[in-house]
Amino acid sequence: MSENLDKSHVDEAGELKPAASEQGLEGALECSDETVQKKVKSDSVSPQRAGRPHSSPPRLVTVEELLETAKGVTNMALAHEIVVNGDFRINAVELAEGSLEKRVKEIVHKAFWDCLSVQLSEDPPTYDHAIKLVGEIKETLLSFLLPGHTRLRNQITEVLDVELIKQEAENGALDISKLAEFIIGMMGILCAPARDEEVKKLKDIKEIVPLFRAIFSVLDLMKVDMANFAISSIRPHLMQQSVEYERKKFQEVLEKQPNSLDFVTQWLEEASNDLLTQKYKHALPAGGGAAGSGDAPLLTPVSVQNYAYLKLLKWDHLQRPFPETVLMDQSRFQELQLQLEQLAILGAVLLVTFSTAAPGVSGHADFAEKLKMMVKILLTDMHLPSFHLEDALTSIGEKVCLEVSSCLSLCGSSPFSISKETVLKGQIQALASPDDPIRRIMESRILTFLETYLASGHQKLLPTVPGGLGPIQKELEEVAVKFVRLVNYNKMVFCPYYDAILSKLLLRS
Repeated sequence: MSENLDKSHVDEAGELKPAASEQGLEGALECSDETVQKKVKSDSVSPQRAGRPHSSPPRLVTVEELLETAKGVTNMALAHEIVVNGDFRINAVELAEGSLEKRVKEIVHKAFWDCLSVQLSEDPPTYDHAIKLVGEIKETLLSFLLPGHTRLRNQITEVLDVELIKQEAENGALDISKLAEFIIGMMGILCAPARDEEVKKLKDIKEIVPLFRAIFSVLDLMKVDMANFAISSIRPHLMQQSVEYERKKFQEVLEKQPNSLDFVTQWLEEASNDLLTQKYKHALPAGGGAAGSGDAPLLTPVSVQNYAYLKLLKWDHLQRPFPETVLMDQSRFQELQLQLEQLAILGAVLLVTFSTAAPGVSGHADFAEKLKMMVKILLTDMHLPSFHLEDALTSIGEKVCLEVSSCLSLCGSSPFSISKETVLKGQIQALASPDDPIRRIMESRILTFLETYLASGHQKLLPTVPGGLGPIQKELEEVAVKFVRLVNYNKMVFCPYYDAILSKLLLRS
């Protein structure tokens, strides 16, 4: 199950040399808690909560209960984020340029390093600050080790013995450069391969104060790497616990707010009715069969749920409240929806281009890839309110015709006639309408592909891509993997609630 839900790979942290610790994970969770709280507040609030139908009167709750529930939801959101998002990573905190926090930090750090510089320039040098830094570096290096790294632990403890270093300083026998050399060598052993170059640069710094500043800078990056490595390591184990954890937390919310499944009930009931009447058979594929088929769909809990999830990819997020059980993933479904809309238009442009210009250009793989990249770039900002699809398609039509003419000329084929150019530009321009037949066909085939993959269970192999989607197969499969991972995890958590609702709905039908 976990293999199917999480097929993504870890980035730089995944290349870490074996050295992760529980402390690294704790740091990761601490760093990410605030981030996830902000994300939950911004992404998980439905714009239409005021329109909630009340199947049962809400119970008055105390402030303490609300705070306890809010904490539970925050923890649930963090676990959910780690499990669902295969690309979840902790990033180093970067303060905004010119902000008060950044200025204060710079002033404090400058004062500290200036003080260190003054101490080391004294005759004889004073090493109080330097020894404190060595102690902090020692603890950081030890935090990167696993319990089995006995030899490395002994080396660090022996060489960076703070009490011994103090005695050497008092007797004028301390070689701070030798300590720095040992620290850099140990950092090279423990760091991720991606940090090798940064560690190597430390060897070129000869002055002690700039060297220590650079060492701490790289150590901060290594802490982030270790946290991300720890997260990737515990993800499979976390998934086993997270399903029960999320379900338990949702049940606690449900007990305090009994109407917390109203929108879920509406969502599933609408999906059931749509399947039963085939009301939207041309907009979405019917559950258990290809889009547009005349066969009556078999209403089962699985087919209704699958169809309901597909409906989330056609959701009006501004006007309709989102089902409660998928509320934490509303932003993800919105992103998938936008990606699929972009893919439908991209696929439609390529389809009409190859249909009009074939066979002169359809056999040239390099041309097809070049054309796809060009159209993708021009559709990049589709999600922005300032984007005008009609204008973008006009530009796309012009550029596509130029590329086709150039390709035909280079291949020695018959030139692209003015009449064909006019037809192609008109077909591309027509794609701006959601009711354009070619665009609707592409959308239907895309959703059919997603439905087939979703219905295939937990098979690792993706289903065959429907005709006409070949040029966008790679992009479509990437979206499909994200969608199915999201849906399967949501099913694992909330299936008992869905089954209870559907058992009543299907009994009536």
